[in-house]
Amino acid sequence: MLKDLSGQAVAAGALSAFVGFASSFAVIIHGLVAVGATQSQAASGLMVLSVAMGVCGIILSLRGRIPVTVAWSTPGAALLATTGAMEGGFGAAVGAFIVCGLLIVAAGLWRPLGRWVSAIPTPLASAMLAGVLLGMCLAPVRAVAEAPLLGLPVVLAWAVMARIKRLYAVPAAVVVAALGIAGTAHLSASSMGPLWPSPVLTMPVITLPAIIGIAVPLFIVTMASQNIPGMAVMVVNGYRADAGLIFRSTGLSSVIAAPFGSHAVCLAAITAAMCAGPDAQPDAKKRYWAAVAAGVMYIVLGLLATAATAFIAAAPPILIEAVAGLALLGAFGGALLGAAQDPASREAAIITFLVTGSGVSLLGIGGAFWGLVAGGAFMLLGRFHPGLLRPRG
Repeated sequence: MLKDLSGQAVAAGALSAFVGFASSFAVIIHGLVAVGATQSQAASGLMVLSVAMGVCGIILSLRGRIPVTVAWSTPGAALLATTGAMEGGFGAAVGAFIVCGLLIVAAGLWRPLGRWVSAIPTPLASAMLAGVLLGMCLAPVRAVAEAPLLGLPVVLAWAVMARIKRLYAVPAAVVVAALGIAGTAHLSASSMGPLWPSPVLTMPVITLPAIIGIAVPLFIVTMASQNIPGMAVMVVNGYRADAGLIFRSTGLSSVIAAPFGSHAVCLAAITAAMCAGPDAQPDAKKRYWAAVAAGVMYIVLGLLATAATAFIAAAPPILIEAVAGLALLGAFGGALLGAAQDPASREAAIITFLVTGSGVSLLGIGGAFWGLVAGGAFMLLGRFHPGLLRPRG
């Protein structure tokens, strides 16, 4: 096994982990805080999430000798940010995280559940994701308007680097934002917290509104935007992975890590290509070491979670939201494209997008669920009574 190890694979894996972490850790923290986490709980969630996905990726990659890159659910964190705190506080969110993990395990154990998730019309799933991401993706615009001296350099750094090397655009924005925060915030060694963070246990509270408003949409978003595309990346690069085993493993990791603030462990989608492609290692049979290196790097980065969370807490909220919005623009564009591509379902997708993006909350349940219900109902109405939805001349 060690004979397959190469510097090229290790470098590719470490880079993929750094890009994945730097590009979206602000989204994770923002999402956890939005559903009621304190600074210490958010730091715990970020740390345990990083360690859990690192360990899970290492085990799966070494077991199958294929590059299984495990990540956190960035769209899921964006969902949390738009859902907000629910009755029961962060404990209710933690309970929903556990239920989501159990649903992912169930998708790996019981194939019909996985097929049902896959059967959700792609335009509706894409529209729901686009609606979830809408508010966050508007944050860069608000940041430039509200704090131009801080927001504009971040946006410009992202735009310039996107033209030079798209992969490094968000990390460049993170660096510029960090410089802006360091220059304006009052930071000290004591405010950054201990070097080695401690996990914070939060007792889960199981509530029906949190299950429907957080767990179910989080499960759907994670499966539709992370797990399924992640499997596709592996197939494109010639790897036939056991989807059931991967879903069971990531779901179980989610359940174990959830009481410490972790929201969802899943397959990587974008950074997975960095470990599974030929740039990681010309020999496809040796690329699994890239995913192993990524897992090790995620664990190391997770141990810096307290400092990262304290640093973000010292920043203007709109600046962190701007960085998160820039990180999610690609996902937002892809979701919009998937929502509007099919003319036959375009109106149902638009309804899903608008209801989800409105942020409406009914019966304590967030807009993501109601958007899917509204779009699905409109689509079913067209199937049972096609004349009602036929354009009139």
